[in-house]
Amino acid sequence: MSRKALFLTAAVAAIVIAGSIALAVRDDDATSSGTGSSPSPAILAVEGVEGLPDTVSALPDADADAFRSLLDGLRGTPVVVNLWASWCEPCEREMPMLSAAAVEEAGVQFLGVDTLDSRSGAEAFIADHSVPFPSLFDPDASIRTDLGSFGLPVTVFFDADGNQVAKVDGELSRSALDEHLGAITS
Repeated sequence: MSRKALFLTAAVAAIVIAGSIALAVRDDDATSSGTGSSPSPAILAVEGVEGLPDTVSALPDADADAFRSLLDGLRGTPVVVNLWASWCEPCEREMPMLSAAAVEEAGVQFLGVDTLDSRSGAEAFIADHSVPFPSLFDPDASIRTDLGSFGLPVTVFFDADGNQVAKVDGELSRSALDEHLGAITS
């Protein structure tokens, strides 16, 4: 075999091996990142609620009508809705607090609405911040507009009867979160 053929064979073998390793690492990351196909502990086992993602990574498209329908389906459960975007610094700062509350408050359904964002940016944000609750994808901000808000973040609290109890436009403080959670869970 000539030197050139030997070199080409070795190069092709190296590319095949590197590709196999990359695929194996990606598969391992997808199953261990928490954004795979298993349900999150922060997604309540509410049966038959159309539109409620059953995994954190589902990120289904939604508009204002689909959002209202989802809220109707969640009646009987207090709900905290957080509108966020991957490019929003206040959203990034408040997400650890919201994530912890979503895990701690077992009887409350937390729901994110990714607004004015790219799907890839949203997926990366969910993975990077280990967001434990599901989010909807609203690239044109129809849900935010329907809620009467214009900036981000926005957090809206609904009681078990589906009544809007409070809305916080802007970054959420721990004291406001605690106060409004108390109002929807008492």
